[in-house]
Amino acid sequence: MVHDRRVSTTERTTPNAAQYVKYCYWAPLPKSMTAWVENDLAGPGASARMVVRWAIPCIIILLPMLFVPADWGVRFTMTAPILIAYLFFSIALNRVYRRHRLAQHGLNPDLVNRLEREKNSDLYDEYHRKYRGENRRR
Repeated sequence: MVHDRRVSTTERTTPNAAQYVKYCYWAPLPKSMTAWVENDLAGPGASARMVVRWAIPCIIILLPMLFVPADWGVRFTMTAPILIAYLFFSIALNRVYRRHRLAQHGLNPDLVNRLEREKNSDLYDEYHRKYRGENRRR
């Protein structure tokens, strides 16, 4: 019995499940997925995706603490401060993490600020016109 298997010679542009899990926790993706990485780290919702990725390992580590034979108040006071601090730092350092990941994939780290610059471009133009007496170069 002969099977005709078609082998794709084109490279993937999105990661498979195993690549995605490794990517979430610091493994770089191949160059063929650069556009996907750019959108993931600098596109809409990038901050929320990063916070969720950082929260998952913390939740997995804290989950067994909920099964400690104690009152729910004790369980809550054991886990909540750790989770809240972890989430606070992941939010506070979000741009730093994403800039590092962009640089890790050979992309411009300033892409992290791209959406903010596009959203506020009229404010930047107004600032340059008013205080610098020039049109802003893009």
